[in-house]
Amino acid sequence: MKHARFMVDGRTLAGVLDSDGSLRAADGSRHDPAKVGWLLPVQPGKVIGLALNYKAHAGELGLQTPEAPTLFWKPNSSLIAHGEDVVYPTGAEYMHYEAELAVVMGRRCRKVAPAEAMACVKGYTVANDVTVRDFVTNMFRPPIKAKGFDTFGPLGPYLVDAADVDPRDLTVTTQVNGQVRQSGQTSQFVHDIPSIIAFITTFMTLEPDDIILTGTPEGLSHVYPGDVMRCEVEGVGVLENRIVAETA
Repeated sequence: MKHARFMVDGRTLAGVLDSDGSLRAADGSRHDPAKVGWLLPVQPGKVIGLALNYKAHAGELGLQTPEAPTLFWKPNSSLIAHGEDVVYPTGAEYMHYEAELAVVMGRRCRKVAPAEAMACVKGYTVANDVTVRDFVTNMFRPPIKAKGFDTFGPLGPYLVDAADVDPRDLTVTTQVNGQVRQSGQTSQFVHDIPSIIAFITTFMTLEPDDIILTGTPEGLSHVYPGDVMRCEVEGVGVLENRIVAETA
């Protein structure tokens, strides 16, 4: 089942995508997905990103894949919903998309064994880990500025129940203005989801609705104001956001 949060006539609603393609709210009302204002599908306490989790992506950056998961913070202030604008910072030279499968946690967990990790997952959504490459200097300086600008965390539009998706071999793609720029399979992960959860929970408690970004495949390229980024994860959804120039 695909769950969503959205605005209609100033009201915040929660519902599901029905078989007829409409959004069915909890109050029974039905809405056209093209006519609602989308909200984040969940409101996470924290968002943890994973760098270099595809070997080919590490290769295009001239980097080695890490033996252990390499983590960074994605600030909650960066998060925006499907359909909202991503702001291109004034003076940025190389800004790019990063389509990712996002794991949404379902329960509080600490020191979880890999064999038990998937039982802690609520579901999945689509993320775009927007990055300004100018501010990625080396792996010893976490890329907080590069990835932490306001609007640099598009997420959504749906939360898909874990039981409805097998995350082990999903196609992850990005189109820019209708042109495919990026494509990969989650089967190419260097570190799979159980291993990632187990690693994080060796030192950190994960809470319900916390999000883990599982990394992006190869195929990075420049994007500019006016471009439309369309990130898709097979069986999970399509996340689309336009880039606009910073105005102040």
